[in-house]
Amino acid sequence: MKRTATLAVLALLAGLLTGAPARADLQHPRQAFLRGSVAGLFLHWGERTSPQHTSCTAWENDVTSGGWSPSYWVNEAKKLHAQYIVLATFHSRLGYARPYPSKIPGSCATKRDFLGELIDAAGAQGLKVIHYMTDDPQWHAEGLSSGSWLDSGAFSRHVGHDVDLTSRDGFGEFSYLQFFEQMERYPKLAGFWIDNDNAYWERNDLYAKIYQRRPDMTISNNNEDTPIMDMISNEQKTGMTPSYDYPQAVYTALPRLIEADFKLPTGGPWWYGGSDQSVDRKLTLGRLITNAGSSIKALMAETPMVNGRFPAQQAAFNTFAGTYLSAIWESLGGTEGGGYMYGGLKPGFWNDGAHGVTTIAKNDPNRHYVHVITPPSGSTLSLRDNGYRIASVTNLRTGAPVSFTQANGTLTLKGISSWDPYDTVFKVVSSGRQGIHSGVTLSANSSTGGHPASAAGDGDYLTYWDSGAAEPARLTFDLGSAKRVQYIAFNQREDSTVHPSSGSARISGYQVHVSNDGSSWGSAVKTGTVPNARGVQIIDLGAVTARYVRLSKTGHHGVARWRVDEAWVGGAYAGSLVTATTANGDPDLDHGEVRP
Repeated sequence: MKRTATLAVLALLAGLLTGAPARADLQHPRQAFLRGSVAGLFLHWGERTSPQHTSCTAWENDVTSGGWSPSYWVNEAKKLHAQYIVLATFHSRLGYARPYPSKIPGSCATKRDFLGELIDAAGAQGLKVIHYMTDDPQWHAEGLSSGSWLDSGAFSRHVGHDVDLTSRDGFGEFSYLQFFEQMERYPKLAGFWIDNDNAYWERNDLYAKIYQRRPDMTISNNNEDTPIMDMISNEQKTGMTPSYDYPQAVYTALPRLIEADFKLPTGGPWWYGGSDQSVDRKLTLGRLITNAGSSIKALMAETPMVNGRFPAQQAAFNTFAGTYLSAIWESLGGTEGGGYMYGGLKPGFWNDGAHGVTTIAKNDPNRHYVHVITPPSGSTLSLRDNGYRIASVTNLRTGAPVSFTQANGTLTLKGISSWDPYDTVFKVVSSGRQGIHSGVTLSANSSTGGHPASAAGDGDYLTYWDSGAAEPARLTFDLGSAKRVQYIAFNQREDSTVHPSSGSARISGYQVHVSNDGSSWGSAVKTGTVPNARGVQIIDLGAVTARYVRLSKTGHHGVARWRVDEAWVGGAYAGSLVTATTANGDPDLDHGEVRP
């Protein structure tokens, strides 16, 4: 009778919820906790955690007798300043165990409710728990001399028809029912982290049914940008320069929720394999900070042992990170990446070998942070100000003022006697943006349907101009009358990789022409190349006067397509304008004086 009742409940949940058409909820209230997060802790932990257990009961007994406590994981996550935990126990390489008392036979299910205890302990500390779900049965016999981690016979008897759990469809049916069991059992479970799609789930509209049943839940997918899901995660990207600059390998544009998942141990599997692997502090902190500098969530993977404790070197890193990140947390928590859709100073490669990112406060558009991860060779740092008039600069850790100058669109910090080995952070306060022309009309020689040139000048990063594969592709700015033109700036759509460069749909070669009538253009006033890089790009023109300015793409970095979220023309560098105002008190570039 109990099995019949369970089947009836699951049939009601899975069958009566009719699936809606798959679509992307680019922004939705259920995503609020993820959008407010900087990082998560990724835990791979199951029957195959070393030493491997082939008995579900023996594994559970050893976990409990070893002193497993959900509070330990929560406290370690807090040291990393993580806001959520992803638990991967129902994993294809870890024995497919369910860390809770499931009523659905087919693989290991514990009597103790480890998942429920973790959800409660995390919630008490303000953290969320997301549960990992695999779609993959191919590893069903890994680590076994005979047999399988999956019990097709038990599941077939349960559902009343033959199901082969080692087939993708059969495993899809098995795991499909578990989604509904977990949604019913855990009202505070925050979401599912899916490693990757299963055709059975898709045919049965699983994702739409999750949102219908639990509109508070989020769904993330690993390495696949599935439109109906809330977030795409990008797994263990490497090979970029510098090695910590993880966002170079990301190919999804904001405001899509984006996550980077990477291992903290420098070697070994994603789970504890029996050895105490080291943690590269500079690489790990660099990844965390560069991801924050691109508004990407950093999902940091550690490898708990059977009793839940971390190996010594991971535990030591967590303790170090707890203190280290606390000192600079205001520059990470409550911020967005700088130089993108939220404004902010220019990130990337700076002077004399320096590299880093910038962040900008969500609640104050004039509060910026400069994160110098690779310091310059000397005592001076220079970066583009992106039109912001700088009022003050301080060292975030010490509060000491930093000497600076601002000229020709560049903020220069001077007299820096020492650099932090991982991240020197400067707090920069601005007094708004200056010198940017308003009322500009944009046109182009080529646009794809629904993405006209006007979208690159509408102030809305949900729209963009798409030139298609045209080359040359020309974007023309009409200033309304002849005006001083100092520079052009633009944010390309971040929907292609910088690394590898073969996937980069970004401008390389360019020409800039100006005209007073829109017909006679003459010779180019500037030619050059734009680096293959994320964030705002700026082309200086040396002060010309014209009504029309045309930026032509003559070459590309890998992919001919060119998409621009927003583009603008600067009539003067910030800090160079002697204030003149219009009748309503706004800066008047047409009548102000410009300092030489």
